[in-house]
Amino acid sequence: MRALTSFLSFIALFSPLASAFGSSENESNNVGCKVLKEEFRWHVFFPEDSVYEDETQKFWSKTQILSPSCVYRPTSGKKLAEAIKLLDSVKSPFAVRGGGHMGIKGANNIDNGVLIVMSKLDTMNLSFDQSTLSLGPAANWGEVYEYLEKRSLAVAGGRLGPVGVPGLLLGGGISFHGNARGFACDNVVNYEVALADGSLVEANKDSNADLFWALKGGSSNFGIVTKFELETFESTRAWAGIYTVAEEHIPAVFAAIATYSANIYDPNAHIVPAIVEGDSRVAAIILYYDSNQVNDPKCFQPFMDIPSISSTLDFKSLKEFSTETGAAVIPGINDIFAAGTVVGKTEEELERGVKITNDVFFAELPALYAQVPKEDFVTIQLNWQPIGGVWLQNSAKKGENALGLNADKGTYLMYAEVVEWKSSQYDDIINAWVEKTTNAINKATQEAGLYDPFTYMGDAAGFQSVIPGYGAENVAKLREVAKKYDPTGVFQTLMPGGFKI
Repeated sequence: MRALTSFLSFIALFSPLASAFGSSENESNNVGCKVLKEEFRWHVFFPEDSVYEDETQKFWSKTQILSPSCVYRPTSGKKLAEAIKLLDSVKSPFAVRGGGHMGIKGANNIDNGVLIVMSKLDTMNLSFDQSTLSLGPAANWGEVYEYLEKRSLAVAGGRLGPVGVPGLLLGGGISFHGNARGFACDNVVNYEVALADGSLVEANKDSNADLFWALKGGSSNFGIVTKFELETFESTRAWAGIYTVAEEHIPAVFAAIATYSANIYDPNAHIVPAIVEGDSRVAAIILYYDSNQVNDPKCFQPFMDIPSISSTLDFKSLKEFSTETGAAVIPGINDIFAAGTVVGKTEEELERGVKITNDVFFAELPALYAQVPKEDFVTIQLNWQPIGGVWLQNSAKKGENALGLNADKGTYLMYAEVVEWKSSQYDDIINAWVEKTTNAINKATQEAGLYDPFTYMGDAAGFQSVIPGYGAENVAKLREVAKKYDPTGVFQTLMPGGFKI
């Protein structure tokens, strides 16, 4: 449930230290920092500056903390585009941070390069008729929902308040409203994009339509989005909460997941079931029903028939519920997510898919506990996201995206493995365990005939390949778009972060 990316290491130029005016002994020898300082003096910051110290810590997890040579904080899309052209002219590596929630090392930060932060690109304005929201990349979804709640409006966005806007939208975006509105990216009607040649362009269905399509799941392979325009819709309150079930009833939860997923018909419904490790293992099911009147939707009955040990179900605003779910986002920890997909057409197939992913994941835990003390873990969990025909049909109604999903396959169950821990000394051990476990899950689902190559970018690990899962035809098209808008490959080479094509 995070917006995540993976990365290739590239070139680091010269020394990481810098000065404000280029004359002290702490002057940066990074050529990218130098050219930016010459052009944007008051918006480039170095290690001795308080702004540098602040901006280089604005990340969700310790995994993301690195040591850039300098920080550039643009004040407009035009200035950002000009900066990218300058960095290309001296072949200086750079990273871009939007909301700061992509918890993979190198996703949105860099050692010995330029860190571009979007903090000042904080536009949040409704159109005159309030049908669209213009949104800068600095915001997180909690801020967006708070702004819209005052006007009884919402957008299809992140399910956790602290998650940043750009990572989720550029990776496709799973929202509470997917069965009614498709992926979050399907609800973007216009992008403002800074290109490598220094230009700032609009991408929509009528202008740069190929770029418009590519940005709907293709991430930052073509340019840097400096503004999103999203469709709005009326929203007041929803029936929502977290329904928690004891370990003895987990088999019944698996059956309920399969029943719901094989028979998705209600566009107002959304679920995220998870198995959470702890002193005792539990199932925690996020339930969301987009209605301010219905508090017993029939589609949730398979879960309601299972006794709970706690429930927070009640009528809530989107802002309130994203704050509740966002409480799971604990700052200052280490983390890794990994993603995969099983697909099936029947309840039996989907239940087998859930059981296989669950059984393999938790069977591997003793090997992890043998190397890392249990008390060092913040959370260990496995969750599933069903995406079926209703979701994909409503996605298609809004136009094509780059994700390559096919409703004829049945229901996709996209799973996410989540491990969060305190001590950085265990990073390598835990990362290796997650990679080994992910490979084991994929092998088991392939043997069962339930595997699908789609990997949701928002939950993917750095060791995973995401774009190939969109299908050969879409990959070829994405490469054509990248070649057209970034002919020298700036975003494939000078910007190491991101899932590349």
